[in-house]
Amino acid sequence: MQPAQPNPIGEIQSGKHARQLQRSRRFKQNVPLLLMFLPVIIFYATFKYAPILGNVIAFKDYNFFDGIFGSPWVGLHNFELLFSQTQTVGIIRNTLLLSILQLIFGFPAPILLAILLNEARKMIFKRAVQTIVYLPHFFNWVIIGGIVLTIFSMESGFINHWIEKWTGEPYPFLYKAFSWIAIFISSGIWKEMGFGTIIYLAVITMINPSLYESASMDGANKFRQIWHITLPGIRPTIIILFILATGNIMEVGFDQVFMMQNPVVSNISEVISTYIYRVGLKGSQFSLSAAMGLFEALVGLVLVLSANWLARKFDQGLF
Repeated sequence: MQPAQPNPIGEIQSGKHARQLQRSRRFKQNVPLLLMFLPVIIFYATFKYAPILGNVIAFKDYNFFDGIFGSPWVGLHNFELLFSQTQTVGIIRNTLLLSILQLIFGFPAPILLAILLNEARKMIFKRAVQTIVYLPHFFNWVIIGGIVLTIFSMESGFINHWIEKWTGEPYPFLYKAFSWIAIFISSGIWKEMGFGTIIYLAVITMINPSLYESASMDGANKFRQIWHITLPGIRPTIIILFILATGNIMEVGFDQVFMMQNPVVSNISEVISTYIYRVGLKGSQFSLSAAMGLFEALVGLVLVLSANWLARKFDQGLF
């Protein structure tokens, strides 16, 4: 009697059936999570992805009567008009300057603060500092702008109140290019530093404490422990946040600039976001402002892809 021959077709079919049952079981288990995620999908589809279709007006002579898809097609005319204006180069320069300064001075700030707070031994002090530095994140830029004016205003600022007593005349902090940029960068760091600190502190707590104990037994001081344990432990998070930050180099927050700018420093405070507001909304040149916005988005995409490509060289890419 011959032994039964294996049936490869039957084994393949039974394997497919098992995988289908497993996928079906996994889907049923994740139904509650998918339902919780559904509002997020609807939000991004409605307010993030659907408006992308409106970028077509950058290639049209848009008007309300014909609508987005009925307006006449003009091709690259809006881009040619945009870059033929002398102010465009200055606006792009201001945007890059402020964004790069924010990245240079603002990006390391929460990392340094998180490391310092992690080394604090008094839990009451640590929590108090966390609360104080995190609180400005919830303030609107209208409030922050009011605080800046209260501190640095030439007429009513309390700093100029003392300067005027000592020197006889106030200093125009908000009307000098260098001091305005310094106040702009500092206020942004003060507002958002606490949020980034919470992220890095959460990552630091995941580092194995035995690594610090072993390093201490080997004679490593605090600086060497931070350099060889803490920083490598949070490096993936640093790289991910840096990649995301590079995508915003061409995007300076409208609220912050709008609340702090004034006509005296318009030569360095006019950026892409305020240009879009002034030309697009106030001047009703929607196609021209859409062309500027599309240019900004494309540059941001290129920067994100470039930063991720560089990070992948060190096996730390985001995608």
